[in-house]
Amino acid sequence: MWKLLYQLASPKSFYQTSRRWVPWLGGGAFFLLVVGILWGLVFAPPDYQQGDAFRIIYVHVPTAFLSMALYAWMGFLALLLLIWRIKMAGVILTMCAQVGASMAFLALVTGSIWGKPMWGAWWVWDARLTSELILLFLYGAILATGNAYQNKEQGDKVVAILTLVGLVDLPIIHYSVYWWNTLHQGATFSVFAKPKIHASMLYPLLLTLLGLSLYCLLVVVLKARNELLLRERRQRWVRVLMEGEGV
Repeated sequence: MWKLLYQLASPKSFYQTSRRWVPWLGGGAFFLLVVGILWGLVFAPPDYQQGDAFRIIYVHVPTAFLSMALYAWMGFLALLLLIWRIKMAGVILTMCAQVGASMAFLALVTGSIWGKPMWGAWWVWDARLTSELILLFLYGAILATGNAYQNKEQGDKVVAILTLVGLVDLPIIHYSVYWWNTLHQGATFSVFAKPKIHASMLYPLLLTLLGLSLYCLLVVVLKARNELLLRERRQRWVRVLMEGEGV
C-alpha cells in the first residue's frame, strides 16, 4: 500500500497510473447514477408526509455529503503537503476545492427548492444552511487564494493552511441540528445507527451517493492530469509524452 502511495506522489507515476482509472470511474459513475436516479424518481414510493417533494433528496443529500467529504479530504491533503511536502497533494487539493464548491452550491440550491414547499420560504437563516453557506465561501476563498499566486507551489502551501483553518466548519455543519433549535431535519442515515428511511427509498439514495462520489473522483483525476501537464510542461517526461502524441 505504501509503495503505491509513494508512486502516486510522483507526478509522472500519477499521470501514467490514473489513465487506467478513467474508464472505470466514468462507467461506474454513469451506471450507478442512472440506476439510482431512475429508481428514486420513478419506482420509490412517495413519502407519507412530503409526497413526491421528498425525491429531491436523491440530489440534495449526496451533494451535501460530498461538499463536506471533499473538504475533509482536502484537510488530509493539506497535511500531506505541509508535513511531508508531497507536491501531488497540493495539485489534487485545488482540484478537490473546485469540485467541492460545485457540490456545496448544488446542496444549497436543492435545499432551497425543497425548503420552499416545506418551510414556505426559499431561504431561512437556519444553522445548517448558514454553516453550509460558510463552507461555500470557504471554497471560494481557497480557489481565489490559489489563483492569486503565479508560483503555484507557493500558492498550494497558503491554500493548505487556509484549508486547515476552515476545517472547524465541518463539525458545526454536522452537529448544528443537535446543538441549536433548527428547522432542518436530522440525519437521514448514519453509519452507526439504524436508517430512518425505508429500504425502498434508502437503496437508490445509496446508489446515487456512490455514483456521484465516483463522478467527483473522475472529475478530480481528469483536472489533476490536465494541471500536471501545465505545471510539468518543462519536464522531460511531459515533452516526450507530447511528442509521442504529436502535439
